[in-house]
Amino acid sequence: MTNYKLDLDDDVAHDLTDPQQYTAKVARQLLVKIVQLASNPRPQDHIQIKDGYRVDSGEYRIYYEIDDRQRVVTILVVGPRNDDAIYKRLTRRLNR
Repeated sequence: MTNYKLDLDDDVAHDLTDPQQYTAKVARQLLVKIVQLASNPRPQDHIQIKDGYRVDSGEYRIYYEIDDRQRVVTILVVGPRNDDAIYKRLTRRLNR
C-alpha cells in the first residue's frame, strides 16, 4: 500500500512546534498519530464527521480530510477532546 502525503494546516504546524501550546511529550504523541494517518488514513478508531474524519490521540482530537484521488491527508485542526473549541476552530478554518 502506498502512503498518502501529509498536509498540515499552517496553524496546526505552528501549534505543534509551540511549547506554550503543547508539551514536547504531547506534540510527539500527536505527530506519531498524524504520521500513522499517512499509511492508514482510516484507522479502526476513526469517525467520519461531515466531509472529514476525526481520530483521538490521548486527550487530544485530530480532525482531517482525505483526498483519495491525490492521496493526500490534510490535517485541519488539533485540539483537546473535552472542549468544543476544536469544532469552533474547524468552522473558522473551513470558512476562510
